[in-house]
Amino acid sequence: MPDIAFLDLFQGIATLVQAEPSILIGRIALMALGVLLIYLGQKGVLEALLMIPMGLGMATVNAAVLFLPGGKTGTLFLDPLASGTDEVMAQLQVDWLQPIYTFAFSNGLIACLVFLGIGTLLDVGYVMQRPFRSMFLAVCGELGTLVVFPLGVLMGLTDKQAAATATIGGADGPMVLFTSLILAPEIFVPITVVGYLYLGLTYGGYPYLIKLLVPKRLRAIAMPPDTRRPITASEKMVFAVVACLLLSLLFPVAAPLFLSLFLGVIVRESGLSYFYDLFSNQILYGATFFLGLVLGVLCEASTILNPKVLILLVLGIVALTFSALGGLAGGYVLYWLSGGKYNPVIGIAAVSCVPTTAKVAQKVVTEANKNAIVLPHALGASISGVITSAIFAAVLVSVLKAG
Repeated sequence: MPDIAFLDLFQGIATLVQAEPSILIGRIALMALGVLLIYLGQKGVLEALLMIPMGLGMATVNAAVLFLPGGKTGTLFLDPLASGTDEVMAQLQVDWLQPIYTFAFSNGLIACLVFLGIGTLLDVGYVMQRPFRSMFLAVCGELGTLVVFPLGVLMGLTDKQAAATATIGGADGPMVLFTSLILAPEIFVPITVVGYLYLGLTYGGYPYLIKLLVPKRLRAIAMPPDTRRPITASEKMVFAVVACLLLSLLFPVAAPLFLSLFLGVIVRESGLSYFYDLFSNQILYGATFFLGLVLGVLCEASTILNPKVLILLVLGIVALTFSALGGLAGGYVLYWLSGGKYNPVIGIAAVSCVPTTAKVAQKVVTEANKNAIVLPHALGASISGVITSAIFAAVLVSVLKAG
C-alpha cells in the first residue's frame, strides 16, 4: 500500500496551506462571508432565496480547491474563463455546474428568465394610472448610474467597465448581469457579485437614509384618496405590447430583456393561468436559486481577488446611494409641486429593486402614520424603475459597443 501524506489526502487543506498569503486570506474570508450570507438570509435580513445558495456556494467553492493536472489548482464546479470550443467542451464533461453557466449565464439567458418571472408579478396598472409621476421618479432614481459612469472612468476603469458597474445604480440584478456580460465580460463576475450583494442592503439601509433625509411630519403625509378608474386587463396588454415594440425598436440590444419582461406582463393579464403559475413560481424561483448558487461558486478567491474589486465595491455603494438620493429628491420635487400633498418617501421606490423598495417606502411611512397608504404610488415608481434601468443600460451598451 503506497504511503499517503496527510496533505495529499486532504487536498482542500493542502491547497490552502500552499497558497499565496493573499489567496489564503481571501479563501478564508470568502468562506466566512458565505456563512454570514446564509445566516443573514435565514434571519430575513437579506433575500433568503438568493443569498442562502449564494452563501453556501461561495463557502464551498473556496473550501473545495484541489490540485489539477499540470500543477494547477482549481475546483470541479465551473471554469468561467474557458473560452475556446475544445476547452469549453472539455469543461462541460468535468465541471458539474459548467452546463448551467455555459448555456444560461454566458449568454444572458438566466437574466431573461428572471425578467420573465418578474414580469408576471408586475401590475403595470400602477404605472398607467400615474405615468408622468412614476416615470419622473424612475428617471431621478437613475442618478447613481449617471454619477458612477464618469467616476468609474476617473478611478481607472475602462469606459465599458465603468458603464457596466454604473448599472448597479438601477438596482436591477438581472440588468447588471446582462450588461456586464456584453460590455465587460472580463470582470463580469465581480461586478455581478457586488451588484447582488449590495441589492440586499437596500432593504436594510434605505430606511435609515429615508429617516435621515425626510422629517417625520413629511413621512406621515397621507396621499389623497385615489379616484382614478381601474385599468382593465386589455389596456394593460396593449400597454405591454406597445412598450415592448417601441423599446425594442429604439434599443434592440436590450430586446431580449424587454421581450421577457413584457411577455410576463401579457401572460399575467391574458388569463393564461398555467403559464402564469409556471413563470411566477417554478421559472422565477428556480432561476433565482441557480443564479445565487452559480454566483456563489464564481466567488473563488483566485477569480474574485482582482485588484479592481475594491473599486467595484466603492462604486457599487456610491451608485445605490446616489440613486436613492435622486429618488428622494424627485419625491421632494413632487411634494413641492403638489402643494405639500405628495409624500416624498415614495421617491425611494424609484430605485427599482421591485418590489423591495416599494415595501420599504410603505414600511417607513406606516411607522410615521399607520393610516397612510403609499404602496400603489410606490409600486408605480418601482415598476417604472425596472423599465428605465433597462433603457439606461441599453443606451450605454448601444453607445459603447458602437464606439
